[in-house]
Order: sequence, then C-alpha cells, then structure tokens
Amino acid sequence: MPDPMLEIENLEAWYGASHVLHGASLSVREGEILSFIGRNGAGKTTTMKAVMGLLGRAAGRVVFRGRSLLELPAHSRFALGLAYVPEDRRIVQGLTVRENLRLGLLQAPKSIDEAEAIENVARTFPRLAERLDQTAVTMSGGEQQMLAIARAMIARPKLILLDEPSEGIMPVLVEEMGTLFRRLRETGTTLLLVEQNVEWALGLADRAVVIDQGAIVHESSAAELLADPVTQDRYCAV
Repeated sequence: MPDPMLEIENLEAWYGASHVLHGASLSVREGEILSFIGRNGAGKTTTMKAVMGLLGRAAGRVVFRGRSLLELPAHSRFALGLAYVPEDRRIVQGLTVRENLRLGLLQAPKSIDEAEAIENVARTFPRLAERLDQTAVTMSGGEQQMLAIARAMIARPKLILLDEPSEGIMPVLVEEMGTLFRRLRETGTTLLLVEQNVEWALGLADRAVVIDQGAIVHESSAAELLADPVTQDRYCAV
C-alpha cells in the first residue's frame, strides 16, 4: 500500500467563533484520487482551506510528505508542491488566459521554464490553447474552470486539491475533466476531490472519505461506497 502523501490528524478549525471541524482525521495516499464527500456545510472546503493555510485558526496535525504544515504560511505550502483549485475559480479580472497561467508559476521551482510550461498546458487543454491571449473572464464557465485547473497544474504539483470542479459545467466538459484527472493520476499526480456529483466522483476515485458535521464518518474504497446507497443517502444526499 502506498505511503500517505498527506496526513490529517485531529484537525480542528474555526471561522471566527464558529467551530467547524471537530477532530477530523484522514490521509491521502501517493498516486491516488481520493473522493472527499458530504453535504453542503459538512466541512469539506474548510478542511481544504486548513491544509492550504487559508484559515485564521486551525489546530491538530497536518503533514505533507513528512513536513508539518500548520505553522507554515500559505505561500510556503504552495512551494512544497501543493495546489488548490477553489470552488469560485478566482480567475483574475482583466488578465488574459496566458497571464492567469503565469500566476500559477509564482511559487514554482526556478527550474520550470515559463514558455515551456504554458506550452505543455496548452497541449493538455486545446480549448485554452486557442484562447491564450483572450481576456479570461470572457470565456464560458466551463472554460474558466479548465483554466483554474490548468493554473494549478502548471507548476507540476505533487497534490492538487479540487473543490467542486464539475459545478455548473456542461456534461461534455465534465467528461473531459474526468479523463484529465485519470491522466494526471497515471502521470503521478495525486488528487483530493471534493464534489457534490457523488456518482461521477466515486467513478473516478480509488478511495472515498465522508465528512458530516465536521467529523469523518465513513472511509472505504470508492467502489464500496458507490454500491452503498444507504450510506450515500444518509450522508451525501443534498
């Protein structure tokens, strides 16, 4: 069994005075797709933000490739090989597709050549290749989501955290996205996938972890959870 790339133990997190995570523990193994699911408000996004250093207050233990994270600023975590695709995409107004991609290289190793990295991404995302000099916010929602994923990929991270990547995307692009995620796994990238489209996510994933009211309540292979409608209805139904 592969060693854990990311280990989260007894994670507590707060938004102001609101205590959102209550001792959540899970691990992500190197080279897998882990589907992290649960109802809206269960704590999925909060967990990702705590891993990335985007919360004001968190406690517990978060270790990435042997390095403790909670004491590190967010930019240092990106530099270690983590990448995050937030639900709101955060495409920068007024910048072109190419300029948005460059933002993904700000914390990249100096050995990565910018022109080569953009060319590699363009090969992976033909839709973006045609629009490199287009203002990014003028693209469709699906194309903007592809750009957000491409921007996360461009620095060749070891682990990508994806928050609701299929939300609001037409089915043909969702299928393209699934193909891309499988290809990334085959090339050694590990994925932590938060997704309300449970059937699609479990069809992609190797394992599944379910969170409810800030605590982990279920862990199994993705195939087991896909075949378990009782657990899905109890914890995942919207």
